Amino acid sequence: MEKRHQVLFEQLKTYRTELLELVSDITEEEANFIPKGFNNNIRWNLGHVCLDQYLWIRTLTMEEIPIPLRFNEWFGFGTSPADFTQDTPLLPELIELLKEQPDLIIEQNQNRMDKEFPPTDMGMQTIEQVLVRTIFHEGLHFGAILALRRHLHL
Repeated sequence: MEKRHQVLFEQLKTYRTELLELVSDITEEEANFIPKGFNNNIRWNLGHVCLDQYLWIRTLTMEEIPIPLRFNEWFGFGTSPADFTQDTPLLPELIELLKEQPDLIIEQNQNRMDKEFPPTDMGMQTIEQVLVRTIFHEGLHFGAILALRRHLHL
């Protein structure tokens, strides 16, 4: 494995650990709270981060992803907590999926980081390129969760 891929995988794990630490003391009620001025809650952001990682890899590789396709109905682009059903994963399940995800992604992709696939609509052709994008995206949602947390105990 190339050094740059090791660095990318380490970033994937480190940023995910930071995200999970940010929500480690959140209750289900707090995870579902939508403050005035916000469209989503912490639970939605966590599900969206999990989905986004897998969707971009799937978009590139056309392979199945290890979460239910219904995740797109609950956490996809343009959705909101108003789309949640009784089947939508609760906080503990989302946290468990997020904990497992980096190792699954690394295991499935470590030997094909530079393999070229047909380009996505954003021009990405390799898993490496997708991970750069999804790690950045996770950082955006880390910021959203941080902002949501600030409204929990006002």
